[in-house]
Order: sequence, then C-alpha cells, then structure tokens
Amino acid sequence: MFRKMLCAIILVAFSLSVSAEMAKKKKIVFLADKGKNSEKHAHISGNALLAEALEKSGLGFETSQFTGWPQDPKAFEGADCVVMFCNGGKNHLVMKDLEKFEELIDKGVGIVCMHYGVEVPKGKPGDIMLKGMGGYFETHWSVNPHWTADIKTLPEHPITSGVEPFVQDDEWYFHMKFMPEGVTPILSAHPPQSTMKRKDGPHSNNPHVRKSMAAGEIQHIGWAYERPNGKGRGFGTTGGHYHKTWNDKNWRTLILNAIAWTAGLEVPEAGVPSMAKPVRKY
Repeated sequence: MFRKMLCAIILVAFSLSVSAEMAKKKKIVFLADKGKNSEKHAHISGNALLAEALEKSGLGFETSQFTGWPQDPKAFEGADCVVMFCNGGKNHLVMKDLEKFEELIDKGVGIVCMHYGVEVPKGKPGDIMLKGMGGYFETHWSVNPHWTADIKTLPEHPITSGVEPFVQDDEWYFHMKFMPEGVTPILSAHPPQSTMKRKDGPHSNNPHVRKSMAAGEIQHIGWAYERPNGKGRGFGTTGGHYHKTWNDKNWRTLILNAIAWTAGLEVPEAGVPSMAKPVRKY
C-alpha cells in the first residue's frame, strides 16, 4: 500500500512539474532599428511579422519588440532568446551596451542575428558575438555581395524541420568568421565567381575570400551554434535584405524554427507554423 501511495505521489509531482514547465512561455525579445525602408532592411516590420507568427503558433511564446537598445532595465528579464534584426558595424545595437550583451550570453540566453545584424566591429565586440552566436561578419575577411543562393541540400537539424531546399536572391554575406567548434552549417551554397569582381575593401573583397573561392569551398550563410557546456545556443544568417523574402515559406519557417530552437523549445516535426502569405505590400 505504501509503495502504491509513494508511486502515486511521485507521479503527481512529476505531472505538476511537467505542467508548470509547459505553462511557462518562452520569452522572445526582438530588437530592431529603423533600417532603410519598407522594401530593404525593413527591420521593424520584419520583427513584427516574426513575433506575430510565434504568438499565433500555439507553441507558447511571449514576445516583446523594441526599436533601439531597450532603456527599460527589465526588458531582458526572463528572456529565453534575443533576436536582433538591425544595422551592423559600429552602429550595431549591442555597441550601446556590450557589457549587458555579454551578460545575457553568460546567462545562457539564446542569440539570433539576421542580415546586417551579424556584423560587429573586430576586437572585443567580435569576440563577444563569436562567444554568443558562433560566427559573425568580420571586415576584411567576410564580403557582402548580392547573389542568388541555390540551397540544394539541408542538414538534419531541428532548425530545418518542415523546410525544403530553396533558391533565394538576396544580399548574402559570406566567408564568415566562425568558432572552431560547436557550429553546424544550416544554409550553404556556392556563390558565383562574379561576386569576386569588386575591388578590395572592408566589405567588398579581400585575399582571404578570393583564396577560398578559388579552392571551390562552399560558403555557409546560415548556422547554428551550441555553446560549450550547454550554456545556450545561437543562430546567425546573412540573408534578409529584402522584406519580400518573408513570403517564402521555407525561409520564414527556417527563421521561426531557429528562434524556437535557440530559445530551447522542441521544434515541431513540421516546423513552427505561420501564415501563408505574410507580406502583402513591398
């Protein structure tokens, strides 16, 4: 009798624990800046689209959106993932508070950066971004041409759930700087040799990328990162220049999956659901 009662108590306790965990929504904090316009670098509307899809997915997300680095000291409280769709380089949002950015990473908060948001200055900012996301755009190493990426294959990974190979015209940065371990390429393609015609510069061309291209190396333009000792996850992708790309279900699902995975959620087999045609005007 005692054993039965003990088993029943353990079962109830376990059920309550699972229920409490399921009841806790994943908190996603979206950061953007004003970007360029409604067609290119549409950071605010892009984040709004993704946040709405997560809220309506039925998977248990709580989202908040900020333009600029949050002034509210409680903005990041309980955050499971911070998504940054913003300008990069010296104007990157994290340059407002590198200490807080690193603190979030050290706490295990997921980091997702898209397009220009993958670039920060080389040195301390770059080191912190590598620590949190596993890769970043490094000037005089990475390049930012426009080209059409033919994503012919996808790896088996939660981020690719429900995603099929696709083709996308974009400003795909490539030849990124990566951590030596923990990085899983998610989107990879061979850029055309025409991307090497520009003169050398901090973003346009350099000897390192020319050597890589001459060797026929495939370039990774989307990646997942698992930090050492289970201290959080990161995801970066260089696409997202054009707002209209969100109309592509594969691209949209992949990014939503990446946010869910980085936040520590189990991604559904069919991927995170979203509306069929989110962008009506662009």
